[in-house]
Amino acid sequence: MSENLYNILRYRFPKNRGAKFIETPNDRSIMYDDVDRLTAIFAAAMLNLGIDRGHRLLVSIDKSPEAILIYLAALRLEAIFVPLNPTYTDREFKYFLENSTPTVVILRNKKDKAKIAAAKQMGAKVATINTSNEGSFIDLANVCKPFNLINATKKTQPAAILYTSGTTGKPKGVVLTHGNLSSNGKTLHHVWGFQPGDVLLHALPVFHVHGLFVAIHCAMLNASKIIYLEKFDIDLVIDQLQRATVMMGVPTFYTRLLKHPSLDASLCKNMRLFISGSAALLPQTWIDFKAKTKHEIIERYRMSEAGMITSNPLNGERLPGTVGFTLPDIEVRVTSEDGTKLSSGKIGVLEVKGPNVFSGYWRRPELTATEFRSDGFFISGDMATVSASGRIKIVGRNRDLIISGGLNVYPNEIEDSLNILPGIIESAVIGVIHPDLGESVVACIVTEASFKCDENEIIDALKNQLASYKVPRRIIRLESLPKNIMGKIQKNMLRQRYSVLP
Repeated sequence: MSENLYNILRYRFPKNRGAKFIETPNDRSIMYDDVDRLTAIFAAAMLNLGIDRGHRLLVSIDKSPEAILIYLAALRLEAIFVPLNPTYTDREFKYFLENSTPTVVILRNKKDKAKIAAAKQMGAKVATINTSNEGSFIDLANVCKPFNLINATKKTQPAAILYTSGTTGKPKGVVLTHGNLSSNGKTLHHVWGFQPGDVLLHALPVFHVHGLFVAIHCAMLNASKIIYLEKFDIDLVIDQLQRATVMMGVPTFYTRLLKHPSLDASLCKNMRLFISGSAALLPQTWIDFKAKTKHEIIERYRMSEAGMITSNPLNGERLPGTVGFTLPDIEVRVTSEDGTKLSSGKIGVLEVKGPNVFSGYWRRPELTATEFRSDGFFISGDMATVSASGRIKIVGRNRDLIISGGLNVYPNEIEDSLNILPGIIESAVIGVIHPDLGESVVACIVTEASFKCDENEIIDALKNQLASYKVPRRIIRLESLPKNIMGKIQKNMLRQRYSVLP
């Protein structure tokens, strides 16, 4: 039997194919019977451009219903979907392009001239599509005969490559298979109790695990309608809450909702479930949200390499500050650095094993080998404790990843950009607790004595090199950075020093 993820999702389509799949605030709708028809047309357009089984399809476009249909069409063809944040700079984009070597690149519009030129230089075919459903990809699709076949697929076949990174080195591609994604989707559909009539309010980006895989797969496995917002617009979310039953968000969503005067229990009377992830939810946010809405947010834990790993229970005590229990069919353990399993309550490295865990890093077999134990457990790099009852708490990261507004920020990349600026000797980038974003990006720098640039000038210089969410909100100038005897910068000391910014 084919393990093609599209086939698995399609099997769950509602009996009434005229039911809504996606609905937007501007009254645009896509029905479930449209999904089969449109993805067949999009698949034909991809074939026309040269996509075949195993080829990479790199997509860097704004959020729209078509973004989801392109992803689903890629699944049908067994192409490998490579989603990118469209706000990446030309320099950042070029790295992902050269690393993934896509056959086809789909961009926002003709204004992305440098990205188009880079893709063509690599030999990729380029198409465009904007949020108004216009562009060369749509023009091509309109003249293509639908490709109605769905390729038979083994669960080990790669479905997507998501780019992530550690605190050193270049971003690396996480290869997720059809089996990884389908197993995680089915598990989450079950443990979060999706039921007939559930409506998902979707305000997340669709270039990472949370918005593209977790939200979309759960909704489709449930044959649910999705109220699909281009972005998190607080007034639109408030306006649509009464029409939804489930919302998935990052902590920033909830801090902003709490500030809105209209948020109360009556507004949320139809809501069944609020879910938060991609960054730590402050316990006070959880407490305040419950007081105002009578709803307890479900916090869970995921990473690009394994999708969702744990969740607070649907039925049972949800403890703020914890990420709940291991999901079914997944094993976790907390270990010392050498892999020795630690007893309950001890802080160590969280390791995970299960059908959700990725197959490896794209074209990095040597790195893949170092990140797995001999018995198949993946070393997450996150520090955690597991209680005697199995409840998990993430207590920190031994990799200095920053999560700001639900998006991953990797300090080394920002430090590289800072350190090439004239007059800067060295830098250290840290995350500082922020009541809205979860963490705020802060850079500590050491400069030459004659250095004259001020904070705003440095920030402006970085805006030409980095996506906006990576640019530090503060630049702190120091005489020296704290280091250990081996010369390694002690970022933990900087975090303690600037837990409250000056």
